[in-house]
Amino acid sequence: MRHEQDPDARWLAAVMHAAFFLLLAASLTRFLLRHPGEARTPWIIALSVVLALLYVLGPALGFRPTPRRLAWLGTVVAVWVVLVLLAPSFAWCAVPLFYTGLRALPPRAALALVAVLTALVVGAQLRLSSGFDPNLVLAPPAVAAVATAVFVHMDRQAERLAATERREGTLAERQRLSMEIHDTIAQGLSSQQMLLQAAERVWDTDPDAARAHVRTAAGVAERDLAEARRFVRGLGPADLAEGGGLPEALRALTRRESAQHGSGRGGPHVRCLIDGTPLPLPDHVQSALLRIAQGALANVREHAEAGAAVLTLSYLGDQVVLDVADDGRGFQPGAAAAAGGATGEGSVRGHGLPAMRARAAQVGGTLTVESAPGEGTVVSAAVPLGQTPPPTSRTPRGGPGTQEETS
Repeated sequence: MRHEQDPDARWLAAVMHAAFFLLLAASLTRFLLRHPGEARTPWIIALSVVLALLYVLGPALGFRPTPRRLAWLGTVVAVWVVLVLLAPSFAWCAVPLFYTGLRALPPRAALALVAVLTALVVGAQLRLSSGFDPNLVLAPPAVAAVATAVFVHMDRQAERLAATERREGTLAERQRLSMEIHDTIAQGLSSQQMLLQAAERVWDTDPDAARAHVRTAAGVAERDLAEARRFVRGLGPADLAEGGGLPEALRALTRRESAQHGSGRGGPHVRCLIDGTPLPLPDHVQSALLRIAQGALANVREHAEAGAAVLTLSYLGDQVVLDVADDGRGFQPGAAAAAGGATGEGSVRGHGLPAMRARAAQVGGTLTVESAPGEGTVVSAAVPLGQTPPPTSRTPRGGPGTQEETS
């Protein structure tokens, strides 16, 4: 049975608690009005008070079938049974007890308790009746059946909802790991492969260059290992953990790209531009933009055949925009999407731009691609800021007010 304190469960519990006390008070009032001055009256009053106090203590014991919870339930039922034997009008307090038993016990035990309580209610009603009345025999089981069916249905609905949420959480975690692996390990392995292939080509003719390639590949492997450990622990990119915020992380990224794949090694010459006054951004936004930059530069490196690339981070007042532009061979975004949902530059791996779009959407932003065959590509990620700072104008790249680092 359901034990989680979800909103529906709390609402239903409040209704059942109120119903119990109303029925208990009504039963006691009925007894006192119809049986004034009887010898059993003090016992009835005392047992009613004890039952009320016991019921008040129930929520403090939780909703799981612990030994204390089961002992409490047994005591409540025992006190109620004694009350019913002394005064049958207390029988209708059984309805809230159905709910308590269904919440506290495993299904079979709970149904057995409901059957016993229902039999006691029938017996108590027959004692109050002057003659046999079919309604008194059939009505309590019908009420018990309806109450049990409603509760079991709600319980199963809650279980299905919880299962759905668990599946969605699992899928979201798989997507996170997929994108993290694509943006870190996969790109790092690609870089290492290119560097080792370059070292192999010049191994005999230029040993110093070959050793430099190998050392660079070792550095890439070391950094990727650190990244893998961090995302397994659910942390952000290592560049952001080193301080300096997103601008410095992007500068470090372009420095590594140029060192690993710059001119003379088959990769593009990469520059980083910071446009406007840097503003504090939430950690998840910085992480998403850095991962988008990594993915975009990986596409440029592996597919664009570009000679140069420019990464620009612009603070525009109400939003922050990351642009990654290259002068490579370009592609036709519409045709690539129609062919299979992937872009021309990212189709080899199946992630690429779709992963970047997913990251932008996760932080409330958008990602656009401008490209044409032979005219290069511009990938732009725009994320709106939660609070609008004083407006700033976007200056031309490389113009006044722009901080530039050429790698």
